[in-house]
Amino acid sequence: MNDEPRLRVTAYAVAVNDASILLTQLNEASPVFAPGAWNLPGGGLDPGEQPRDALTRELREEAGLEIAEATLVDGRSYLAERNGIQWNVVALLYRATLMAGEATVTEEGGSASGVRWFPLDRIGELTLTPPAVEGLRLIEAVPA
Repeated sequence: MNDEPRLRVTAYAVAVNDASILLTQLNEASPVFAPGAWNLPGGGLDPGEQPRDALTRELREEAGLEIAEATLVDGRSYLAERNGIQWNVVALLYRATLMAGEATVTEEGGSASGVRWFPLDRIGELTLTPPAVEGLRLIEAVPA
């Protein structure tokens, strides 16, 4: 039996608008992070998919929104366990500007059960995934 963690490469958007950040709430289909936690919109790359393309696809699926601009700002690695599976998550974090529109989950059967713009001064009330915490640090919304 191989005890090595499974590798999952992900792309996430750190999207801020009017002192609010876009977050998605995870459900039971989340392969890595706990259901109910709030995450940055984004997710795993499909085989052969480029990170920016994955980010664009995931934002459409999880938020129904299009990217106007996205810049890679950081990469992080996290160890996580869910349903008895160990994961090594490599998260590529993009600072993203989104086109106007109403945020709504469009993917059926995906890992997001909700999407919302949260005021930055209310994020302390939320259970956040490690990529969401890191994204907030990148925009200096939480202390390092």
